[in-house]
Amino acid sequence: MSLNELINIKYIIASLVYSILGIVVLFIAFWIIEKITPENLWKEILEKQNLALAIVFAAFIIAIAIIISSAIHS
Repeated sequence: MSLNELINIKYIIASLVYSILGIVVLFIAFWIIEKITPENLWKEILEKQNLALAIVFAAFIIAIAIIISSAIHS
């Protein structure tokens, strides 16, 4: 096997594009959730130290990330 067969630029570019796409979709999902919730999530988590909300929000981010990675991988 040659080095060109092991490192194919097409696969590297596709990986970067899908990574950026996944991050964009994750930020859009965060923005939508931020808009439909009655409180400002960052203010509630950082200023009021709401640990329960932080845990729920982290679970949401992990769930969305798993969904995005599954959709991209398929």
